[in-house]
This record gives sequence, C-alpha cells and structure tokens, in this order.
Amino acid sequence: MKDSTIITIPSHPKYLSVVRAVSVKMTELHGLSAAEAEDIKLAVDEACSNVIKHAYEGDTGKRIVVRFRFTKSKLEVVIEDSGKMHPEYIAGRNLDDVRPGGLGVHLIRRAFDVVAFDEKKKKGNRLILTRYTKNREKHED
Repeated sequence: MKDSTIITIPSHPKYLSVVRAVSVKMTELHGLSAAEAEDIKLAVDEACSNVIKHAYEGDTGKRIVVRFRFTKSKLEVVIEDSGKMHPEYIAGRNLDDVRPGGLGVHLIRRAFDVVAFDEKKKKGNRLILTRYTKNREKHED
C-alpha cells in the first residue's frame, strides 16, 4: 500500500505552521518516533522556508506543494515550487564557519537519508527528501 498526502500552501511564512503540523501528524500515523517526527518537522519547515526566501525571494503570493508518501520501506517528502531555480543551496555551508543562521541544509540532511533535486523539472524546483524507515512491516511498496 502506498499512502500519500498532498498539501498546497501560500508562500507566506505564517503557513509554515500548517506544514509543521502535517509533518508531525503524518509521521505519527506511520509509527515514527517523537524524535524522528521532530527531525522531519524541522527539516521540512526549513526546506519550505528556503523556497520562500530563495526561490520566491520573499514573494508571499506564490504556492508551495508538499507531498508526503509512505511505503513499507521509506518516507518521501517532495517539495515543489515555481520559483527561481536554486539547487546550489542544498550544499550548505561548512560547519566550521561559526555564525548565526545558514544551518538549515544540515538539519535537512540529518533528517533524511537522500536529499536530491529533480533536475528534469523545467520551471521551478522539486526537492525530493527520502528517509528509509525502520518500521517496514506495517507498509507495502
């Protein structure tokens, strides 16, 4: 069985609370631990914040689509926008460069096993975040 939920939010920071709530609920429904849920919530929030800041350059009149897909072996979160392409931001900065901010990519990479941009997308960005789950027997691919 594949279990998928899609939400579409305006690109305004006030709607990030909706993304955080759905992230937590989806992980709870699929038996992930509270610590895993927190990591995923922070990572998805950060990725959506990056869309607002970088792809949409603060424009609050756009849309962000977030899809949560569970199978027996993984959680996949796909975040799509129609903004400026910015795959280079996923590199993050060196952790030795101590200063405020800029650690979101490290949060994302800590929460997910695979972080990739879909380079086939013609306009905008499609970020694919994959976390392999330990609770494989509950779900089917």
